[in-house]
Amino acid sequence: MFDYKLLDILCCPETRGKLRMADDALLATLNQASAAGTLKNAAGEKISETLTEALVNEAGSRAYIVRDGIPVLLADEAILLPLEG
Repeated sequence: MFDYKLLDILCCPETRGKLRMADDALLATLNQASAAGTLKNAAGEKISETLTEALVNEAGSRAYIVRDGIPVLLADEAILLPLEG
């Protein structure tokens, strides 16, 4: 589980802006795309895992997966939002 205290010190690697936790609606949308085989990261690699947590930048243009409580804050690993399709 992600430690929410980290939100005060983490930032988006692309925009350097603040991050927030993804809400349930966004997680559901991402998981639907993952199940359909259409979810990809910025590098174009398919994401097939079920997401339980993610961080979103202030503009809502990028989501970063949190795996085992650790946010993956790599630009190429970001999911670009809104999803296409």
